[in-house]
Amino acid sequence: MKSEKKVKIAGYLLLLILIGGIQIADPTFYSNFFHVLISGDMKEITAYINSFGTLAIFFGFMLVLLVNIVGLPSIFAITANGLLFGPVIGIIISWLAETIGVIIGFWLMRTILRPSAEKLIKKSSKLTKIDDFSGKNGFKVMFIFRSLPYFPSGLLTALGAISRISLKDYSLASFLGKIPATILEVMIGHDIFTYQQNLKRLTIIIVITIIIYGGIWLINKKNISNKN
Repeated sequence: MKSEKKVKIAGYLLLLILIGGIQIADPTFYSNFFHVLISGDMKEITAYINSFGTLAIFFGFMLVLLVNIVGLPSIFAITANGLLFGPVIGIIISWLAETIGVIIGFWLMRTILRPSAEKLIKKSSKLTKIDDFSGKNGFKVMFIFRSLPYFPSGLLTALGAISRISLKDYSLASFLGKIPATILEVMIGHDIFTYQQNLKRLTIIIVITIIIYGGIWLINKKNISNKN
């Protein structure tokens, strides 16, 4: 327990140092960051990331990372990365940033909110069953939901934080699940804004996505019906 507390304290200190360091380096960073993020204006977001010049890729990464830590929608930042750096690089940096972001967010939410969440779960037999289920099948459940494009990432992080899923299973499920989700989000977002050149590819991607995820949903529904 002492070692665990030391790790937690060290983690919080590093986070505070990172936040403070950014504030010292650029006092306007956070105000500009949240303004651009809340605006949802793709031109403004891409211009903001591109304004960092040679460090644009780093800030594109950091933008997606911070958005996922606080649990806000990252679709605009991900799309901006795809438009600025191309689909391949956009997918790589967005996938890594999203994965690291949701893991940090999970760790913060679990260490801060878990004690009160456990008390709430114990008061309800229904919630206890949900928590046990997430523990026994945590990896599978988390992987499936993480692989869904446009699924509310912050909500999933919160649900994971109050469940019994281990950090290892959560991290691995997010790491693998985010691959197809990020690829689809970057490609669809990129091709929507460049539809004049990529309308055919966009149509194919959307049709294939509907077929694959629709098939998975039907199979899962059939399995549940058979069990019942």
